[in-house]
Amino acid sequence: MTEERTATGSGLTDNLQQGRWDAATYNTHFSFVWEFATDLLSVLAPQYGERVLDIGCGTGQLTAAIAEAGSTVTGIDNDEAMVSRARQNFPGVDFAVMDARALTYANEFDAVFSNASLHWMRPPTPVVVGISRALKPGGRLVAEMGGQGNIRSIVASIRRCVAAAGYGDPGSRSPWYFPDIPSYTTLLKRHGLNTAMATLFARPTPLNGGPDGLALWLDMFAGAFFERVPPHAKPTIVNAIVEELQPTLYHDGQWVADYVRLRIIATKPP
Repeated sequence: MTEERTATGSGLTDNLQQGRWDAATYNTHFSFVWEFATDLLSVLAPQYGERVLDIGCGTGQLTAAIAEAGSTVTGIDNDEAMVSRARQNFPGVDFAVMDARALTYANEFDAVFSNASLHWMRPPTPVVVGISRALKPGGRLVAEMGGQGNIRSIVASIRRCVAAAGYGDPGSRSPWYFPDIPSYTTLLKRHGLNTAMATLFARPTPLNGGPDGLALWLDMFAGAFFERVPPHAKPTIVNAIVEELQPTLYHDGQWVADYVRLRIIATKPP
């Protein structure tokens, strides 16, 4: 780590509650988000001259890889800080601030790609409608997202520890949508996309930051669960979560999150 950041006083949760991401910290400490997507890019197999839309591009690493393959790619993200960082990282690539629930494209893209983003976009229906509309006839969707059971033990611990501290069960404030295969493929079919492949699989994911890895992760991604927790009380709750999960998720100086991913390939009929 180039910088030690823990739950105490980092300010990341406040940023997320206000709809902003700490793009610099994401770019530095959460590289696993795009590093694990190398094989997903192989599935996409972007071709020279294709137009590709990357939904939830973050700080731009995967968008740039698609561009390097010769495709004309546009990376979109709803967070201005992420897009600003992506433009700094890759000034020759096209990025735009856009809400994927309100896509304006129509029959423009040969492929839509998304990694580790669709589970943040609630409700999911407008996103799928926009993807279907954006694809050319015969175009394809290649996406991976959190699926049913994703971070189950982490979410359960957050809920228990926040409630035990006297702030109620925060489960209803979850920012995520983790679908199973039948519900998501049905949603795709309803809006004109035929599923060619769908798989749900466990992918235990090492977190950066050594002993602070889980606290960093909570600060970056789980701020919604702490919305009703006063700032002075949060460190104690985070410590309780860390202690509760340490026996199962911390091994040899490394936190490993219990990720479950849903990978989808779907096509728009010609």
